[in-house]
Amino acid sequence: MSIAQIQINNSQISNVTGVILAGGQSSRMGSNKALLPFQGGRFIEVIYRRFSELFPEVLLVTNNPEQYAFLPCRKVADLYPGMGALAGLHSGLRHATMPHIFVAACDMPWLNSALIRRLAGLLDTADVVIPFGENGLEPLHAIYGKQCLGPMEESLAADRRRIVSFFPQVRVRELRQEQVRAIDPDFDSFRNVNTPDDYYRLRAEYSGYASEQHQAGCGKPLLKSG
Repeated sequence: MSIAQIQINNSQISNVTGVILAGGQSSRMGSNKALLPFQGGRFIEVIYRRFSELFPEVLLVTNNPEQYAFLPCRKVADLYPGMGALAGLHSGLRHATMPHIFVAACDMPWLNSALIRRLAGLLDTADVVIPFGENGLEPLHAIYGKQCLGPMEESLAADRRRIVSFFPQVRVRELRQEQVRAIDPDFDSFRNVNTPDDYYRLRAEYSGYASEQHQAGCGKPLLKSG
């Protein structure tokens, strides 16, 4: 892998901004899932810690920045309010100081560093680098370049809110399912937490891992390093 493909200083991906989307309504959860207690802090802090390890810049896209004052990163609002995840992605890309962003939702705790680096290694081949999960493309676990801003804005202005709506206008590089499986066999990277049952299952799962690792005399982070 060449320096042109991915530049890493002190283990960071130096030409990519990490963007966390925290604009959902959490209607199925009944409360703001980003702020749920987890691992001695809040749920979103787990994701922020991994992002701060991977990227020299981290942005949080939120229309309620006061709720996230505890996160030591820049908070930016939607420039197209009420337009969903595409608007959040657009705002993150518009405000990023790096030429590319890696975006993930605030409810995806099983991020895999090796998979993220694999995507970043392809960023000079396309405007969008996106993996296939078990259920198809994963636009909220993907890399986007600044070249996408114009096409995104055209889609938003036309009330086309699906993230993939602008894809025909840009170069898209897909990481095939078998390529993802080679790094993340169970496709855990794309799991999210939408309901109370999801949340309690996640806590129980992590508690089980933590107990096993404690007995074995080692630790296992929730966010996978790959």
